[in-house]
Amino acid sequence: MSKIVKRGYAENDRKEFILQIDKLKDAGRDLHYLINRGYPTKNASVFVGNHYLLSERQRLALVRSITSDKAVADRKAKEKARLEPGSDVFIDCFNTVISLEIAFSHSTLLLCMDGTIRDLAGLRGTYRLIDKTTPAILAIRRVLEAEKVGRAHFLIDAPVSNSGRLKAQIAELFSESSVTTEFAVIRDVDRSLYGRENVITSDAVILDHCRSWFNLVRRAIQNELGDYPFIEIIRSGSAVLQLCL
Repeated sequence: MSKIVKRGYAENDRKEFILQIDKLKDAGRDLHYLINRGYPTKNASVFVGNHYLLSERQRLALVRSITSDKAVADRKAKEKARLEPGSDVFIDCFNTVISLEIAFSHSTLLLCMDGTIRDLAGLRGTYRLIDKTTPAILAIRRVLEAEKVGRAHFLIDAPVSNSGRLKAQIAELFSESSVTTEFAVIRDVDRSLYGRENVITSDAVILDHCRSWFNLVRRAIQNELGDYPFIEIIRSGSAVLQLCL
């Protein structure tokens, strides 16, 4: 793992997310308007993406960033600012680790309307440990220890390559932690997190189906990297006002 790898890096990101940010914000406001009026996200994103001639990566950023005001409010109502000392947390492992690997790679991350941090990396069944994996796991550990968590349940997608190696790396780095770890390598992590308290993920479907969640990735990035240059297409609560101006 000595080779330096930039997880989530794409050569055109500066052009598509910095130089073209005004176009992306306009597209985001249009998509938000349509979603708020009941249009399916997939159909609306195709319409908006074609209108603004967006790249596939820009379209993905819109879909992952923008949601309805109702969904934002529902997710915020379930978010926990702090965790109870001694509590159990349930971690969507790949979702959490990969986002932090991307942060330590200084690659593109989205600050989404619901306050979560999402990336543009596609797992697609393949994963390998990189030089950013250890810093990512240690960042998770530091947040959990600061929150005085009792037990961390890491749920790992079984079909993904190197899931066993990631499990072993987490177990080693938590071996002297005050936080006890448990692991489940399973085929359907998403459904296993439905209905649970203290879920750690940025997956929108899981957030909509869990009972409560904790925004660990955002906390860890703030602690470790400070003022990260997230791409924020729409700030929650501002879109309706902007549309009316």
